[in-house]
Amino acid sequence: MSASPDAHILIVDDDERIRGLLQKFLIRNGFIVSAARDAAHARRLLAGLDFDMIVMDVMMPGEDGISLTASLREELTTPILLLTAMGETEDRIRGLEAGADDYLPKPFEPKELLLRINAILRRVPHVAPDVVGPKVLTLGPVRYDVERGEMWQGDQPVRLTATEGQLMRKLSANPGEPVSRRSLVEELGRDTGRDGGPAQERAIDVQITRLRRKIEADPKQPRYLQTVRGEGYMLMPD
Repeated sequence: MSASPDAHILIVDDDERIRGLLQKFLIRNGFIVSAARDAAHARRLLAGLDFDMIVMDVMMPGEDGISLTASLREELTTPILLLTAMGETEDRIRGLEAGADDYLPKPFEPKELLLRINAILRRVPHVAPDVVGPKVLTLGPVRYDVERGEMWQGDQPVRLTATEGQLMRKLSANPGEPVSRRSLVEELGRDTGRDGGPAQERAIDVQITRLRRKIEADPKQPRYLQTVRGEGYMLMPD
């Protein structure tokens, strides 16, 4: 069942049969579902509707799923799960670097897709409207509101993906203390059925690199999101 009642999911796949099967399966499991046949169709739907998550095939005619993901990330923080027939780690890393929150190789069991979707939706930061005096961490010109899971630079919000938001919550819970890569893998991979192997640790490194671009003046010489050799990563607020 859906971890987020009435969550609206957009399926983007050029295969009509797969679109139909996924739509029926997800509707049976409590989601509202829309479907797009290609990137252009998806853009039209996204222009008029708000979605809680996008499930997108990588291999599509015209604009592929990775290119569309990278383009959408310039405007949207909506979680994106990529479906890919490509099994190589490098191809999956490309998807994460483009801004995807997760990937699922084809062929897959529908129940595994449901598991991944629910896990991602549980990670999406939710704003608590009645929070009083939220704790805020200062990272140079960047502010991170721990309670709300929001990041700001000046008066401009900094968009975080669901995975980046989860990483920030984990790291900000222990500022000034190293958090191991294994711990981050377990946090982000909880309930997804993954084995937490080397590929998953590398995926964490990719997400950390993306976070640094949003926090650091010089991501190659990080001041606030530091690597602790042999231990993991550490958030060092001012």
